[in-house]
Amino acid sequence: MTESSVVFITSTILVFSMGLFIFLERKYPYRPGLPFFRDGIWVDFFWYSIVQNYVLKIVIFDWIIKPVNEVWSVPGLQFVKDWPVLGQLFFFLVIHDFYIYWFHRWQHNSKILWRTHEAHHSATYVDWIAGSRSHALEIIINQTIEFAPMVLLGVNPIVIPIKACIDGVWGMYIHSNINVKSGKLQYFINGPEMHQWHHADQREVFFDNYSTKFAIWDWVFGTAYLPGTKPIKYGLPYPFPKDYLLQLLALFKRVDETRLMEKPFFKKYYGLRRSVMNLFRSSQNVTPEMSTGKPAPVPYKSNEKQSISS
Repeated sequence: MTESSVVFITSTILVFSMGLFIFLERKYPYRPGLPFFRDGIWVDFFWYSIVQNYVLKIVIFDWIIKPVNEVWSVPGLQFVKDWPVLGQLFFFLVIHDFYIYWFHRWQHNSKILWRTHEAHHSATYVDWIAGSRSHALEIIINQTIEFAPMVLLGVNPIVIPIKACIDGVWGMYIHSNINVKSGKLQYFINGPEMHQWHHADQREVFFDNYSTKFAIWDWVFGTAYLPGTKPIKYGLPYPFPKDYLLQLLALFKRVDETRLMEKPFFKKYYGLRRSVMNLFRSSQNVTPEMSTGKPAPVPYKSNEKQSISS
């Protein structure tokens, strides 16, 4: 199978997965009443998923990995070259997921690295597309560390789009607003049950649930949190820009978005986006919960970490 055919197949799977997660969120919601055209979906879908992903693909593969491979490529280091494709894929899935767990944990425990990650936690609605909200610098760091070793160690070229497809589908899955009950499988495979809690704006879970694909890292290293209740609210406990460009700038300089609204140009730009979203929202049946942007109250108990129920 050629690399181009694999890219076509994986792209088709991504598009199909988008439709599937959207359907399942409507059918089996984790948080009932979450609107499809919710606040921030324009930023997540257009700016992060389309514009940023397109630009960063060029930056990471053409401007970073390709030149590095041309300079540092050593045939003797390509020890995975003759491995079966499935062996290569599984190897890089596991080691990268292990790295992501520790880097993610470090981001939550470092004031400097947290600045690269806080945009990801700024979403007050967590659904299938919310996972795309990640600062450009965070993506450059993580995807360079993810894909550069694959190229340098001689991976089969078709493994890269397959790995990227798994990343994309899994990212949509763990952030999805789907009421998944995986029972004891959640000890090993990560899903919305634990990751929805990771995005909660609640102090007791800020340093928990770092895993992406394999939840086992959280259980082994003592950072698993899965109570028998659902989060009350999501996002950050402090103001953070809603605009994409201001979210990128926030890494270096805090900007008061409300004061910028006093500027005619920014107010017009900001209002245009809101008008487009209101056009879509008008076709929805908006409940009081949707219009306020707040989840319905749910029982919450601040207890210690609990194990998974059957």
